[in-house]
Amino acid sequence: METTTGTKSRELKVSKLAENIIGSEIIKLAAEVNEKIKNGEKIYNLTIGDFNPKVFSIPTELKQMIVDEYSNDSTNYPAADGMLELRNSVSKLLRERGGLDYKNDEIVIAGGARPVIYSIFKALVDEGDTVIFPVPSWNNNHYTYLNGAKPVLIEASPENNFMPRAADIAPYIKDATLVALCSPQNPTGTVFTKEALEEICDLILAENLRRSPEQKPCYLMYDQIYWALTYGDVKHYNPVSLRPEMKNYTVFVDGISKSLAATGVRVGWTMGPKRIVDKMKAILTHVGAWAPKAEQIATAKYLDNLNLYDAFLVEQKNKVYERLDGFYKGFMKLKAEGYKVNAIVPQAAIYLTIQFSLHGSKTADGKILQTTGDVTKYILDEAKVAVVPFSAFGASENSSWYRLSVGTCKMEDVNAAIESLGAALKKLS
Repeated sequence: METTTGTKSRELKVSKLAENIIGSEIIKLAAEVNEKIKNGEKIYNLTIGDFNPKVFSIPTELKQMIVDEYSNDSTNYPAADGMLELRNSVSKLLRERGGLDYKNDEIVIAGGARPVIYSIFKALVDEGDTVIFPVPSWNNNHYTYLNGAKPVLIEASPENNFMPRAADIAPYIKDATLVALCSPQNPTGTVFTKEALEEICDLILAENLRRSPEQKPCYLMYDQIYWALTYGDVKHYNPVSLRPEMKNYTVFVDGISKSLAATGVRVGWTMGPKRIVDKMKAILTHVGAWAPKAEQIATAKYLDNLNLYDAFLVEQKNKVYERLDGFYKGFMKLKAEGYKVNAIVPQAAIYLTIQFSLHGSKTADGKILQTTGDVTKYILDEAKVAVVPFSAFGASENSSWYRLSVGTCKMEDVNAAIESLGAALKKLS
């Protein structure tokens, strides 16, 4: 085959990693949703793990501080490990609100949580190493792939609020380099109980005691980016506070993205053993995934006043929980009416775990909903409600469970979406 210029056309070759990488399943679904919205359809888009700034804005004071820093010409490179003033402020926040003691040289700032996770994997995981993570969970499968590591997927169950147990992990722990956990969890909005997390910590500690000094330890990546967003009597627990010996093996993922509705501000951080965070800093230096200097200095000033931070969180949590609880009650009402739906009581984050047990149902035009894809499409097309199936987070393809996100949801849309769902469910047989 030749082109019009007479030269042979060929498919451009790329690396094996690029050839086989899988794009975000959520972004694919979002494209379909956005196309419907573009065509004028009213869609209740509950897919996005983000905030609508018109509904959930960042703190007013933080916004002004960022503007002020740009006016002060804070536009050159930040320090490689993050601005010292921010690392000091994060250290204070962790100590006074999180019960964790990390010095400023045990903290590295990055451009949100993604570069932190990437650098944790790169610093700890070699090609062929084993990484254990639960499913559903956010993107662990992709980061494992990027490292050429061996994934061990732990399919969590609704009986445990989709949080993994030590007993699930134990059969694979002897081969593991990294256990990747998140609490509060994306996509489920659920948290570890104190006892469940203690058991996992004890498992990792026992395994590291078993290994010889020449062996690489079994590390724990603990993503707590949502830790400030818990509701009611729900408490957030972290491995180092529960088992101080875990400090040698735990590397955290944290930041302001979710607590301050600041996903686009791109200020995240990690804390862990100094040797590890120093290596992460070196990796990030070559990637260049720093948080902008102005945002770093502004965040430092904002976090220096924890009274401001506390007041914002009270308002933020009330707004998020009002929506989560509204949807939960709506699903319970639909369930009581006999529809095949369910939900787990909201605990944390901006997510509600919901269920559509509709496999095998027949639509008004006689089509059978055979797959989760069929169910997802029916809910989108007929109810105009867009939610993400747990299969997009690594769970089995036939899972009937979904993530519902309220970060872009207006309060008046809660009841409207439930009514629309009810009307769509009524048409099934």
